[in-house]
Amino acid sequence: MKNRLKTWLPKPDALQNNRWLRWMGPVLRHPRLWHFSRKGIALGLALGIFFGLLIPVAQIPFAATVAVVLRANLPMAVASTLVTNPVTFGPVYYGAYRLGRYVLGEKPVNDQQTDNALASVQDEPEDVQGIGNRLQYWFEQLTTVGKPLVVGLAIVASASGLAVYFLVSGIWILRTRWTRRKRLRTHIRS
Repeated sequence: MKNRLKTWLPKPDALQNNRWLRWMGPVLRHPRLWHFSRKGIALGLALGIFFGLLIPVAQIPFAATVAVVLRANLPMAVASTLVTNPVTFGPVYYGAYRLGRYVLGEKPVNDQQTDNALASVQDEPEDVQGIGNRLQYWFEQLTTVGKPLVVGLAIVASASGLAVYFLVSGIWILRTRWTRRKRLRTHIRS
């Protein structure tokens, strides 16, 4: 499994010679960014999941930067940001919004309230003229949804990142123990 993953991943030299990443030269040469260790893989996956769920844009640069700083596995951090994609984006953000409303103590909305809210957002008042006023109007509209969404995303991202870290670490430890016991049994029999 480890060797199959290594064949799919880009080689450090290929990234160092890439014209867009060349400026990061010595940083990308650190061996722990590419090593397949329990802590590196678990931390890389957790970082990718965390940033993939927490922020809607620029997930990969954030995950990669923090992975470089913490010396986590860089390819795993980048790949796991894809947990949110066009298919999962809607359900994740809707669930996070509902969770945020619940945590903040706001009453749940019913279908009629949702339809009214969507209708009011789609109809921009006619007195909103100019780019400054328009931006202010949309910012005010965003604050009605933003606070519950941010709270919900922070909870979901943190819980998911921690769960992935401990799950991957636990599976890695169990697999290592199982392999050692199997090897020991085979060695004793021979």
